[in-house]
Amino acid sequence: MNQTFNSCPNFLTRLETASVLVHKAIDAVKQENISKRNLIWLELTGCSGNIISLLDGANPDFKSLASQMVNFIYDNSLMVAEGEAAMERLFGMTGGDYILAVEGAVSTKDNGLYNIIGRWKGQPVTAYEAIKKLGEQASYVIAVGTCASDGGISAARPNPAECVGIQSLLDRKVIKLPGCPCHPDWFMGTLAYLMLFGEPELDVRQRPLMFYSTLIHDICPRRPYFDQGIFASKLGEKTCMFKLGCRGPVTRVDCPIRKWNDRVNWPIGDNSPCIGCAMFGFPDKMEPFISFDTT
Repeated sequence: MNQTFNSCPNFLTRLETASVLVHKAIDAVKQENISKRNLIWLELTGCSGNIISLLDGANPDFKSLASQMVNFIYDNSLMVAEGEAAMERLFGMTGGDYILAVEGAVSTKDNGLYNIIGRWKGQPVTAYEAIKKLGEQASYVIAVGTCASDGGISAARPNPAECVGIQSLLDRKVIKLPGCPCHPDWFMGTLAYLMLFGEPELDVRQRPLMFYSTLIHDICPRRPYFDQGIFASKLGEKTCMFKLGCRGPVTRVDCPIRKWNDRVNWPIGDNSPCIGCAMFGFPDKMEPFISFDTT
């Protein structure tokens, strides 16, 4: 833990947490109390939805992250380098100090050949190899999104590539930020906390409690309808969607107060039941996403 910042502020509202932590980290870098950290972002078996989500961040935003908090060493969607030059930049960090962020699951079938992320020294590089090589040496490893955390959609039945979350391949702690996609606040807030204080308090599934401690059901604006037994019988009714299959009662994350797309809306606010995308076992264990039998 950085001794300059030996206690985390406990007066923050949930919504302010990420923004305040990021601004504190930026100020600490400017004052040379801490240094910018090297960040590697790997995109593996997935849809690249998490890096897109990060680019859409607002207060804190991606520009603040990339220019004032970290040295963005590698991300195949954003960097200019390509081919061997990109791989050289990536693996040139081995033995150095860096934080590894990973989105997407890891394909394990046929020694990982279902997911090639590049070529290095004339040989194909699998996601499996990259995780094993970079994951063990990183200062911290962050699984960004549900696929990296526990397999997610990439590992859904029948899972022909035998995808797994990155923890399955690493004999070390992985900080998990599930969500499909991960909210930019969850990643930037966690990264800022790591820079200022070290590892945040985690739950039993290795998720930061500052974002994943409360059931959606307990902070949902439609909770009063549940308490009064007023349930929607079809999509579009603006009451509790529990009988339509809403997974809010089993999903721990702060979507109701944080919302999405510059805090404009979130699924239940748009009359769509929560599908539990931040939960272990998504999507298979959360199906069916909508139930039309409301009796």
